[in-house]
Amino acid sequence: MNRLVRMGIPILAAISLLGFGLGYWLFSDLPSVESLPRYLHAPSVHITDRQGRLLYEMIPPEGGRYLFVPLEKIPRSLQQATIATEDQNFYRHPGVDFWGMARAVWINLREGAMVAGGSTITQQVARNLLLEEAERGERSLRRKLREAFLAWQLTRRFRKDDILEMYLNQTYYGGMAYGVEAAAQTFFGKSVDQLDLAEAALLAGLPQAPARYNPYTDVQAAKRRQEVVLGLMEEAGYITAEQRRLAQAEKLVLAEAPYPIEAPHFVMMVRNAVDALFTSEQILSAGGLIVRTTLDLDWQHQAEAAVRDQLLRLQQHTLGISHNVNNAALVAIDVHRGEILALVGSADYFDASISGAINMALAPRQPGSALKPLIYAAALDPQFPGGPWTAATMILDVRTAFLTGEGKAYLPENYDRQEHGPVLVRQALASSLNIPAVIALEHIGLETLVNLTSRLGITTLKDPYRYDLSLALGGGEVRLLELTAAYGAFANGGYRLTPHLILEITNAEGEVLYRTEPVPQVRVLDARVAWLISDILKDDEARRLGFGEHSVLNLGRPAAVKTGTTSNFHDNWTIGYTPHLVVGVWSGNSDYQPMWEINGLTGAAPIWHQFMRAVLSGAPEDDFTRPEDLVQVEVCALSGLLPSEACVFRRWEWFIPGTQPVEQDRFYHWVDVDTRTGTLASAQTPPQYRARRLALDLPPQAHAWARAQNWLLIQDLVAAPSYEALPAEGLWLVSPAPGSRFLFDARVHASSQRILLEASAVTRLQQVSFWVDGEMVGVVTASPYRLWWQLQPGEHQIWAEALTVQGDHLKSDTVNIVVDVAG
Repeated sequence: MNRLVRMGIPILAAISLLGFGLGYWLFSDLPSVESLPRYLHAPSVHITDRQGRLLYEMIPPEGGRYLFVPLEKIPRSLQQATIATEDQNFYRHPGVDFWGMARAVWINLREGAMVAGGSTITQQVARNLLLEEAERGERSLRRKLREAFLAWQLTRRFRKDDILEMYLNQTYYGGMAYGVEAAAQTFFGKSVDQLDLAEAALLAGLPQAPARYNPYTDVQAAKRRQEVVLGLMEEAGYITAEQRRLAQAEKLVLAEAPYPIEAPHFVMMVRNAVDALFTSEQILSAGGLIVRTTLDLDWQHQAEAAVRDQLLRLQQHTLGISHNVNNAALVAIDVHRGEILALVGSADYFDASISGAINMALAPRQPGSALKPLIYAAALDPQFPGGPWTAATMILDVRTAFLTGEGKAYLPENYDRQEHGPVLVRQALASSLNIPAVIALEHIGLETLVNLTSRLGITTLKDPYRYDLSLALGGGEVRLLELTAAYGAFANGGYRLTPHLILEITNAEGEVLYRTEPVPQVRVLDARVAWLISDILKDDEARRLGFGEHSVLNLGRPAAVKTGTTSNFHDNWTIGYTPHLVVGVWSGNSDYQPMWEINGLTGAAPIWHQFMRAVLSGAPEDDFTRPEDLVQVEVCALSGLLPSEACVFRRWEWFIPGTQPVEQDRFYHWVDVDTRTGTLASAQTPPQYRARRLALDLPPQAHAWARAQNWLLIQDLVAAPSYEALPAEGLWLVSPAPGSRFLFDARVHASSQRILLEASAVTRLQQVSFWVDGEMVGVVTASPYRLWWQLQPGEHQIWAEALTVQGDHLKSDTVNIVVDVAG
């Protein structure tokens, strides 16, 4: 016995040593199951629209798409499909299932392929989350034993439901999708809780061979795998034969794109906002984020369709010549909450030929006439120190020279190149007349305008001394998003509108981590001024002069709108609003190529119109709420003053109390004319030669316009001689001025170097001919009598000759000018 003991001790020692060595070899470097959270996949960030529809998923730099979903939110059918396929005895074994391994071998032999796994769900969790990546792919006894040991430890540490939850959230399903939520979004474009039995069965079959069964690469292989899973579910008693048959017959409908992105420019703006709010560590600890944005995906699709449709219409001109308009952007904002409801940054984010990745909603561009409402708003402010204008303030829309800060003459022209004489602010703004807008800016001053734009949220116009009066016609750059928000202050009664993108951000458990709080209201406009601007911009009659009747700006419901076109045809704008929604549109080319025969009315406005009609269909036709502190007064439509007996054109206008006119109109006069001389009748004029006529008494700057419109002027009645003795001095050159010197630059194309020849007379003319150095250079048969002459170096003599309606010949004085050659 002693001998046996003596022999056994070394053997036991050897066995112990061998066991210790084997244990050390197997388990010494095994990770602790307590460290499991460190091995979870980095969660992705889901960006959704306001109704929870996915816009984009921000995938972590390392790994794939992932978002944790609690087990109770995962369909029971997907849980059962996974258990039937991977581990039928999952709830009955301690982490390792020897009977299950035997069963898997039998099923695989029967099917002639690897259709059922030998490892339990718990073993797979242990392998995928705890073992090093290099060891996971090993086919060795050591790896299997280590895996089994970790599975046993996991079963002791976690509940079965917890382990199943880990598996469903961490397993790789192919297509860069980790977990069932990412897989559901990748393959079906929906959340996991919306999957039906057929879709659940397809997903449950993917982990065995994600590449082989990927439905995007081999839909038939995916369907065959799905049928196998459904068969295993029936065999396990989870579904009936009829349920299996119906699921197998269901047509497989995959997501259009495995990695969809909606509203890409908006999404990129949201990504930047999320990066500013959360660090990567905070996102990881939250288990992923769900960012619910302000965007309405249905409205976004309508905006994209409006942009697409209009650009398609503009691709070909009726003459077969392209308008050269390749891009557009749109912004829609709730005027009370500042929520961005739709944002199209370009016609196609992925089209490099149009620089589609540039967000034109944020790119500074010249706004053309779209700044005019802000100019007039400043002029209408009852607190304006220079005395406020009103909607009935008269402005002379005639050729006017302004002096720039550099001492040069600035001569703005209207878009139609016509003069319209005396106009009221209502008509000047609604019809977007250029000359009155420059006069209005000169009245308020550049500093006042820049201060107002800053208070309204426009950040690009900072230093008023950088600009001149051309700013009234778009001489500075603004962002579509900011200018659209500025218009929102007109719609909401004068409060600054601050746009925002995000409603709330939650973690994987639904806990709110961030919520956009309402911005305190800051008044930037008098409510009465805001309403007056809106009332003007919605006035279809007032804009008839500039846009015609029933233009595309008319929605058939109360809506205020303004267009803008830059003088170089680089940019078209339309910004308009209702009492609840403001929408801004830009169209043009990102690379500043000029458009051809396109303006704000024909370029951007159709996009605005189509979108507004689409999203407002069925909505109440609310009008802008008029403040109580306004009064309505009848005025003379030409002067804006109280109507006199002679005033034949009148209209009703709204005023802020204290600004309404108190003087009578002085433009219209009933006069008696001597029909023999065409002058005012005197006491000696016989009754048979007296005629009652309506005449105008206008400022001198408007005389040429009035004569061109065949208006009878008081000044002409007083000063006009009889037609029988009309002198030659009755015709004179308005331009060029005597003794003028001009510079001819040979480096500039000759056609771009011209001067204006203009003549005027005290009587009506049939035609005017212009002469230079004894040669006639052109004939004009209608007022205004103007002609552009191409410069030629040297000294020149210029005059005009005319034929009156009575057949008399007139000749102006000769004007001498000099054209020097640039050195």
